[in-house]
Amino acid sequence: MGLTTKQKVWWAVITVVVLVYALFPVAAIAATSFKIPSELDNGRFLPGTWSLINYEQILVGDAQSLFLSSLRNSIGISLIATAIAAVLATLAAYAIARLDFPGKRLILTTALAVSIFPVISIVTPLFNLWRTIGLYDTWPGLIIPYLSLTLPISIWILTAFFRQIPWELEQAAQVDGATTWQAFRKAIVPLAAPGVFTTALIAFFIAWNDFVYGISLTSTEAARPVPAALAFFTGASQFEEPTGSISAAAVVVTIPVVVLVLLFQRQIVAGLTQGAVKG
Repeated sequence: MGLTTKQKVWWAVITVVVLVYALFPVAAIAATSFKIPSELDNGRFLPGTWSLINYEQILVGDAQSLFLSSLRNSIGISLIATAIAAVLATLAAYAIARLDFPGKRLILTTALAVSIFPVISIVTPLFNLWRTIGLYDTWPGLIIPYLSLTLPISIWILTAFFRQIPWELEQAAQVDGATTWQAFRKAIVPLAAPGVFTTALIAFFIAWNDFVYGISLTSTEAARPVPAALAFFTGASQFEEPTGSISAAAVVVTIPVVVLVLLFQRQIVAGLTQGAVKG
């Protein structure tokens, strides 16, 4: 049964309201990034004079070293954390979905508890531990905490996905002489590729957007990611606000996320829906 004209109108109105609510802050930041310093506090949404001065400042100007180094850190740390989370979550989720062993529910419950545990509550002890063992202000010092953010959600998504893959495929591969590892690698992993890919993207977004760990566990440009580096932006002088430069940097670091979502939105939806529907 199709929707009536009235229902279509209501759904269209709801869609527009949600889009405006979600995209208005992004549009405001983008508009601010093109304003000159004298227009930042004039109360107008669009800039009176469109300028690239803020982008020049973060890419070739005074904020270049701070922004580009943090951008490099964010890319490297997020990619490494995502790769490790995807591999570990794939193995853990397969074991939980396929193998019968005591403590399966406890592992999933623990993963859920870790994912909802407030990050700020463990930053101080982690800060002291990292200073003691030499991981403070290093890439590994951020990659390891990022796994606590990315692994739980990755395990949950992939466990649901593996449960939808027919058990008979793996049994058939083993009947043909494949070992458990070969059956997993050659029969299961290719079928699970959409779910693994979706999970990796979600894990990347989580690591890319982290601020608490980035600001608390770094002190120099050696490992500081972009979200934390934005807090250290300054204006061209002590009397100038860095709002324009921060907005320009926010736009630049948002572009990779938007591009990834636009390019792989079908894979993301397919991966999530296949893992959520009981086969």
